[in-house]
Amino acid sequence: MNRKAPTMKDIANELGLSISTVSRALQGNPAIADETVEKVKKIALKLDYFPDSIARNLKTNASASFGVIVPEIKHEFFSSVIDGMEDLAHQHGFTVIVSKSNEDYQREVLNSHHMLSNRVAGLAASVSQSTQDGDHFLRFLNRGIPVVLFDRVLEQLDVSKVIVDDYQGSVRVVEHLIDKGYRRIAHLAGPSLLGIAKERQRGYRDALIAAGLSFDEELIIHGAMEGRSGQLGVKTLFDLDEPPDAIFAINDPVAMGARAELLHMGLNIPNDVGLAGFSNNSITGILDPPLTTVDQHGYKMGQQAVQILLDELKLDPDMRKPQTRIIETELIIRESTARQVAE
Repeated sequence: MNRKAPTMKDIANELGLSISTVSRALQGNPAIADETVEKVKKIALKLDYFPDSIARNLKTNASASFGVIVPEIKHEFFSSVIDGMEDLAHQHGFTVIVSKSNEDYQREVLNSHHMLSNRVAGLAASVSQSTQDGDHFLRFLNRGIPVVLFDRVLEQLDVSKVIVDDYQGSVRVVEHLIDKGYRRIAHLAGPSLLGIAKERQRGYRDALIAAGLSFDEELIIHGAMEGRSGQLGVKTLFDLDEPPDAIFAINDPVAMGARAELLHMGLNIPNDVGLAGFSNNSITGILDPPLTTVDQHGYKMGQQAVQILLDELKLDPDMRKPQTRIIETELIIRESTARQVAE
């Protein structure tokens, strides 16, 4: 695999131009003919060339920074991951450059291009809910830059990963709801193609089947990973002829949206409807009633991701072997599922 990043010299050689002409064309200098600019840009795209803003001033080919791409920052889970990353990176003399995809694949790709242009030493990313391919991450590997995916990963991409046991975490939630006497348990699921959504739904289904309860497809409502989806999901569920007596939401923001709608409908949590989430956002412990949820240990996940990057930087790119680290989840039982079991 070619580990050498394309340069302006490569473009110049391809077109028979001087390096200075190529440089000015890429900068949009008006002294360069439009036809020449277009030719230069076309060859740059063909060669997969990205301008190196760091290398202009440094002799090294990498900055002392790690790039981080997250779907969103307002979600407390991702904020805690970033905290873990920054703390460990700082201990080793690295800074962290953070960008968000805002759950958009194209924006994720553009963010990755920006990281390449700034020659980050390594990249840690959690993919958007619409991301299905990882070609933009391969550009880093082709340049010998280590990549680690965390939380939301692409299974087909051969890079290191840090994940939680989404499946087992979901099984524990549903088993708990069943132990508390709930029998018609709904699941506010995430996007059907998102890896963590698949695993949490699989855990939900298997726990019901293992307990001898029926698995009802109409009790699964797919949506986005945000509060609005929780509200809409509850409206759909309570339009059913037989509404659920408990809800397991894919994450805490969705659970919060569901909670708001349940209370708006005048329903009591947990006596009328049990409610559980997944993430353990800090606000969930001070709600009334406090929310049962699953702790993903985001801070630890962030530190594990950076540790992998640090370890891989010590090795020649050809010697790196992708690994997957799995962080165990913790079920946090609170009053939102505290309905008393009938004697």
